[in-house]
Amino acid sequence: MAILPIVISGDPVLHRPAEPVAEITDEIRTLVADMYETMDAAPGVGLAAPQVGVGLRLFTYSYVDDDGGPWRGVVINPELWMTPLEPGEPDEELEEEGCLSFPGERFPLRRSDRTIVTGIDLDGEPVRLEVDGWRARILQHEFDHLLGYLYVDRLARKERQICQKISKKRGWGVPGVAWTPGVDEVGEG
Repeated sequence: MAILPIVISGDPVLHRPAEPVAEITDEIRTLVADMYETMDAAPGVGLAAPQVGVGLRLFTYSYVDDDGGPWRGVVINPELWMTPLEPGEPDEELEEEGCLSFPGERFPLRRSDRTIVTGIDLDGEPVRLEVDGWRARILQHEFDHLLGYLYVDRLARKERQICQKISKKRGWGVPGVAWTPGVDEVGEG
């Protein structure tokens, strides 16, 4: 297993829809193992393949369940359903979100409170995740990566402008910028 470099917001792979996984091969299994290691080292609660420069429809996730136990897995070729968003501005404390591909920053973003994600696991077996709260936020965030969106793309205008200034100041927003957890400073690849 290896810790993979995480690409930063300007990389083209982050801004285009990911391709379906056609077959679960040894290469896919290795990719998933490396993604778990990278996600844990970052540390993060989810990691989509485009974030490590691979334009495929799969993501890993890791959080705690309602009983404090591990909630961890991979979803390949996921589909997502969610309840409609409640209207209004996001709560700046309770709905704050961050991203390993826009590291070191957090902004408020309204997300649906309940989601269902279906897909398959590494054995080709069906996966169905029906969750709420932070786990629903994690799944929506990772699913967005597979559509070519970063959470900063969904922010209100004021916050998007702040993100653009941060990106310019740090030299992001161009292809090829990445950071490796445990090796580089966050976002200083």
